[in-house]
Amino acid sequence: MKFTELFGRTKSVVIGMIHVKALPGTPLGCMNMSRITEEACKEAEIYRDAGIDGVIIENMHDIPYSFSVGPEICACMTAVCAAVRRLCPSLPLGVQILASANKPALATALASGMDFIRAEGFVFSHVADEGFLDACAGDLLRYRKQIGADHVQIFTDIKKKHSSHAITSDISIEETAHAAEFFLSDGLVITGTATGMQADPQELRDVSQSVSIPVLVGSGVTYDNVERYLHANGMIVGSHFKTGGHWANAMDPQRVKRFMEKIHEVRK
Repeated sequence: MKFTELFGRTKSVVIGMIHVKALPGTPLGCMNMSRITEEACKEAEIYRDAGIDGVIIENMHDIPYSFSVGPEICACMTAVCAAVRRLCPSLPLGVQILASANKPALATALASGMDFIRAEGFVFSHVADEGFLDACAGDLLRYRKQIGADHVQIFTDIKKKHSSHAITSDISIEETAHAAEFFLSDGLVITGTATGMQADPQELRDVSQSVSIPVLVGSGVTYDNVERYLHANGMIVGSHFKTGGHWANAMDPQRVKRFMEKIHEVRK
């Protein structure tokens, strides 16, 4: 399994989230690129020193998100990702570019040496808070082939957070998972209803039992509830590692250290 080859284990992989500061040209942008890159590298160092299994880099502070992602965002994210890669040459690294900028994320991953991307809107249509989002699997995987990025894995959200799924209310999360697997997803991401909200452990079990590809939990994992998710292939953790457990706050190294100490103990 490519997932196991990348992370060195099959279950309970912990992937820490770096929320890159607001990039140039976005409404909250107020830092130059050297400062933005420095901040991201500081967070990468905290994760690396705590023994995290992998890191994903995301432009979370670029609110409000847009489907019209300019070339400056791709260029800036490439610069940040390349700097983190130089700092952590052997750590599995990924990238996500909001909103649903999956092709730019693949291009960024290829240019900066990332190992995976997290993609929105892979199968089925839904209404996100940015607007209507249609499926992209066919175009995205063809683009990956065209640019020679087949080694970059694509982990895909299903029934994603911050979205209405009324359009596909007659399609269960298990059916959605089957469709993503059929369309060659490298792994599935399930979430709660919003950033930091817990995913449903029963949905995790149901999806894990219905597909043969990796299933990751993409929101709501904390020190206190991690036992509910240990049977997941991976857990993407961001908000819990921030001061007060809020995604927009500064990273708390003690939260990361405490969480990883528990993980190393419970998954022995």
